[in-house]
Parts: sequence; structure tokens; C-alpha cells
Amino acid sequence: MNLPLVLALVASPAIRPDTAGRRVTAERPAVAAAVATQPVRVDGVLDDPVWREARPVSGFVQSEPSEGQPASEPTEVWVAYDSKNLYVAAYLHDREPARLVVNDIKKDFKELDQDDFEVLLDTFGDRQNGYVFITNPAGARADRQVANEGREVNASWDAAWSVKTKVVADGWIAEFAIPFRSLRFDPAAGHRWGINFSRRNRRRNEIDFWAPVPRSYNLARVSLAGHLDGLRFPSSGGRNIRIKPYAAARTVRETGGPGFEQAADLGLDVKAGIGAGLILDATVNPDFAQVEADEQQVNLTQFSQFFPEKREFFLENSGTFYVGDAARNNQVTTTPTPDEDLLLFFSRRIGLDPDGRTISIPAGLRLTGKTGGFTVGALSMQTRATATTRATNYGVFRLRRNFGTGTDIGMTFLNRQATDTSGDYNRVFGGDANIRFFRKLDWNSYLVGTDAPGTGKGQYAWRTSLNIESNSYHLKAGMLQVGEGFRDDLGYYRRTGARKYLFDVGLRPRPLWARRAGVREMHPHAVWNFYEDLRGHSIAYNLHTGYTFFMSNGAYFELSWNPNRQVITTPFAISPDVDSIPSGKYDWTEYMFVGNTDPSRAVSGSIRLITGGLWSGRQKTANLTLTVRPSYRFRATGGLIRTSADLGQPAGAHFTATLFTMRANYSFTTNMFLDALTQYDPEHHLFNANVRFNLIHHPLSDLFIVLNEQRITVPGEPYVAPGRSVIMKFTQMLGF
Repeated sequence: MNLPLVLALVASPAIRPDTAGRRVTAERPAVAAAVATQPVRVDGVLDDPVWREARPVSGFVQSEPSEGQPASEPTEVWVAYDSKNLYVAAYLHDREPARLVVNDIKKDFKELDQDDFEVLLDTFGDRQNGYVFITNPAGARADRQVANEGREVNASWDAAWSVKTKVVADGWIAEFAIPFRSLRFDPAAGHRWGINFSRRNRRRNEIDFWAPVPRSYNLARVSLAGHLDGLRFPSSGGRNIRIKPYAAARTVRETGGPGFEQAADLGLDVKAGIGAGLILDATVNPDFAQVEADEQQVNLTQFSQFFPEKREFFLENSGTFYVGDAARNNQVTTTPTPDEDLLLFFSRRIGLDPDGRTISIPAGLRLTGKTGGFTVGALSMQTRATATTRATNYGVFRLRRNFGTGTDIGMTFLNRQATDTSGDYNRVFGGDANIRFFRKLDWNSYLVGTDAPGTGKGQYAWRTSLNIESNSYHLKAGMLQVGEGFRDDLGYYRRTGARKYLFDVGLRPRPLWARRAGVREMHPHAVWNFYEDLRGHSIAYNLHTGYTFFMSNGAYFELSWNPNRQVITTPFAISPDVDSIPSGKYDWTEYMFVGNTDPSRAVSGSIRLITGGLWSGRQKTANLTLTVRPSYRFRATGGLIRTSADLGQPAGAHFTATLFTMRANYSFTTNMFLDALTQYDPEHHLFNANVRFNLIHHPLSDLFIVLNEQRITVPGEPYVAPGRSVIMKFTQMLGF
């Protein structure tokens, strides 16, 4: 371990001024926070005394499209603070403010398709983790946590903060107030915070940074942030207690049920700062009825579908518990994460059955944060017994230590333990290391063992990979092996007794002739995954070889050739309408075209067309979406997924799978929203709808009204009463 430790240690260079009014080390710029001696009024007007007295920083440079060149429009940023808040003000000059692009004012809006301004804060100065605060010219708010330089970016993290914006004759102004109580830091440490600012000029599809970031990365590359100096804390700053009780009432009728059943619940969430950097979360009788419904997909594989976690309690600081791949935060990646072959901790295993139905959780605890140079995560959740499941305790422990930028070593322990007398349990334990060489080459590895009653040999899994990213290419290669006796009841994985070889390579040329034709970057790439059993026999491969064209306006198009192999040992039904696919070896090749138009336009769309083989037969698959956005308040997206296939089996060989999806959002204000998701499967005459109203009546306090409906309308069959539920939930955050 001596070599990576030596590589990670860097001497602190001297500071010098530059022509942009910022202070710059040999590598990173610095900004000094001014002290606000008078109250700061956050109103989007820079007339407070502190803004007149403080010195702004500027000198933003492009990451896209022309890395290192001055930004096409100047930006000035001021930083100040008082005993309660950190303030950031930005004057984003624009010669054509009438052409600013604003497409959404919803909480946690999608920033990629509009103008925005972003602030990154690395409050522990560890060069790995941080908080991001984002706004657009209409004053919408988005916030997120960055863990391990983008190994996880948690867009569901929420903090209490405010921002006001104002469009002026030569651009727009943003003024942030970020309470120190919403952040975690050590006020006595005396270290510098990391800080960076980013601006998106959408009509030019331009991204600018204050502390320069190569186009192969994004704001989540925390090690490239600048320095924030001058903070002095007279009090404990980030220590606080937040109590958030809720009251919920619901009326529910199951599909085909005889009538409605009413219920009411009370619960409580408590968040308390322990010391300078630890957070203790406690929940009593948590309720997740307001969580957005999962969007179903057509599944043509032998594996269960992967649905992401959406429940608030499990999402905050979730990056602390992550063990796995290197961050892939370049801006051209279109391939999925390899973690679906083995995600060691998947929180949806807690409190949800395999069909997504809720299992009651009477209480839970979580401790996360930093102390003594270590990142700590501990989680304990208890579930009640149901007709099909035992009362169970779920425990997770994570410990990680950083050794310089991009290098850390950790350990993890997972435990599922039945709390009855059955003695049923499952444990996973092991260590991991993430080491960065030469600031660009990441080596990521882990080794875990498992323990469960009645499990035979091979209770282990390991993974190792090397990953490098640059402006001109990216390359990843690695191996994953899962033993025959591996069992992880808190994870998501697809195979046991298997070895995977992964290879991911791509080039990023930007020739002048292509740019003149409106193509910003071309991306020939290959993502090849080979699987074999532990005796070395091939059991599967999927070889994605594609060529992508990224257009200057944000659109992209891709052609790909995708050979597949699957060896099936247990027959399975790809659809209830066709015979099971028998055991055997299947080889086929898909040809795919993918296209997305400019997402910033009022009307945009996407298309995915697949033709070629599917198991023992042929398929034609189309996935189409159309988005209409007449104003920044309303957005509607309609989608169609349709697969027509002939599997070549003697009976019931041909089948069609179709799914219509409609999603609509209306934002009354930046604090009041209406969201609707409807899906219809015509082959099975199944209709599902989820409508959710959300009013943020106070910071981190909500009123939710949720309607769910499911209908089965099979022609000629007896009437089935639709499933229906109406849920109301009220939360109120109390801070101390």
C-alpha cells in the first residue's frame, strides 16, 4: 500500500493572484468568504452591503464545447457568511436574456436541458464527497449529495435552503442562502472547504466551470474543486436536531376486492447531529405511501427487473454504504452500470416483498458521517411478520478511510436475522479498496464472504477493475466472480457460480469536419461482457458494439451491433401467452438504432429500434417517446414499447408485448406540484395510474395527496372491481 499512499500525498503549493480576481494555487483557484455584518436579504437583488464590499471571482472557462477557452458569457460570484448561513450570489451575464432556456420549476428539476447555475460544497475538504445546490433563471431548486467523486450521486437528498433569482437586462442573478444546519462539517477542524461553481448556457449547449474541469468529468469530480477560505465558526455550526412527525390517512380497495378499508397512521423521523460530523437518524413507523410508483418495462430476459430505490429514509447518505464500481461521470456514457450483476447492498430488500408490496417497519436507526478520519455508516431496520415473511432485523455496517484524493480502503458487514426462533439468517462481510494512480487511473476491488444456514461451498464473491477516462478515450477492464454458495439477502444479483469478464472501451474524436456538420463528438465504443461457469464453460455473453454521434445541440444518435448468448438450465416463460423457453444454449444478434432529439426544445422525442434475433427466434422492438413542453410549468411525455416476436417454438411461438405510458407534470409554483403516471398493457388489459399532489408548505415539510388505481378489463370476462386507493399524508419539520 505504500505506493498509492505516496502518490496520494501532495504538498500544498503557494497562492498567487490571477487576472480574473481569484486566488489560484498551482492547480486550484481559491475564494475568500466575506463576513456579513448586517442581515442579508435573499431576493435576487445584489444591493446588500456585503455584496458591495466583497470581491467577486470570475474567469469561468469552458468544459464544453471548447475546453479551457473563456466562457462565452462572463459570470461573477460572491461568497459570504454569517453565524447561520453561507451565502452565494452570482451575476450570470447574457447578451440575450430573452433567449434563456427554462423548461422546469419542479423540485429537483432536470438541469441538463436548460440554463442553470450550480454550487458544489466539499465541507470536510476530503476531495471525495460534497453537496450540490442548483437553480435556474426561474428560481427552481435542486439539491443532491455526491459520494466518492460520483460513484453515487443522490438526487433524492433534500436540504432546507433558499434561492431567489431575477432576470435583468444583461443576464440573470441568483442569490442562495444555505443554512449551516443543513450541512455536515467540523467547525473546529480549521481545514479549507472545497468549492466549485458551474454554469450551463443551454442555447449554446455550453458548460462552464470556475475551477476548471476537463470535459471527461463533471461537477461530481470533487477533487478538481477550488478552495473556500475565510470561514470562522463562533458556534457548533452543523450540530442540530430535526423532528419530523407525520400523519397519514388512507382508504384502499384491492383489485377485485369487496370494498374499501380505512386506516390512519402516525409516525416520526428524528435527525440529530452527533459531534461535528455524524448524523443519527431514527424513524418510528415510517410510511412511504407518497413515493412515486415504479415505471414498468417489457422484460424479455430470464432475470427479474431492477427498480431503483425511491424511499427518502434509505436515500439520504446512501453513498456511504455503496461498494462497487469506479465513478463513471463523463458526459457521453450511454451504457448501463455493471452493478446489476452484483449490487452488494440494495435497500429495496428492506420493507418490500418481491412484488413490491409494503412490509411494515416499526422502527429503524441509521448513523452516517465522518469521525476521526473515517467515514462511518450503520443501519438497523426491523420489519414485522406477515403471512409469508418472518419478523426480521436488517443490519448494515460500513467503514471507510481515505488516503489522499481518490484513494480509500473500507470494510462492510450486512446481516439479515429473523427475530423469531427459526434461526434463519444471512451475513455478508468483506473489504474493498479504491486506489487512484496518476489522478486518472482508478483501481477498484472488493472481496466478500457470506454465511447462511444450509449453504454449501463457494460462499464468496470478488470483483476487480481498472478504469481510466480522458478527453480522447475511456477504458475499463475487470473481472467479477460469484461463488456457487454465495447468498446475499440484502443485495441484487443475477447469477451464482459464475465468472464475468468485462471490457468497456471508447474513443471520443472531435474532428473539425464533423463539428462543421453539427456533430460535436463521435463515440465509437464497445461494451463486452463474457460469462462462464467456474469450470470455464461459456454460459453467456452480450457484446455491445456501437457508434454514437453527439450533436452540438444536445441530440444524439447511435447504431449498434449486439451479439448475445444465454445458456439456460431452467425453463422459463418470457410471457404468459407463450410456452416456456426450454433449457439449452441460445445465440442471437440484435441490431439497434437509438436516437434522441434536442431535449431543450418545446417538443422532443426519442426512439429505440431493435431488429434481429431473440432467443431461438426473431424480434422487432420499438420504444418511442414524445415530450411536449408548452411552458416551464407543464410537461407531458407519451411512450410506447412494443415487441413483436416469433420464438420459433412449435406451439404459442408468436407473441406481442405492448406497453403505453403517459407521464405528466404541472408545477403551480416552485413549491407545489402535480405528477401523474399512467400505464396500459393492451395484451393483458391492465391499466395502472398514480397521481400525486405535493405541497411544500414549509422547508422539508410536505402535504401529499396520492391516488392509485388499477383496472383489469378483459373482454367477455366478468367485471373485476378496480383497485383504488386515496392517501393523504402531512409532515412538519421542527428544527432545534
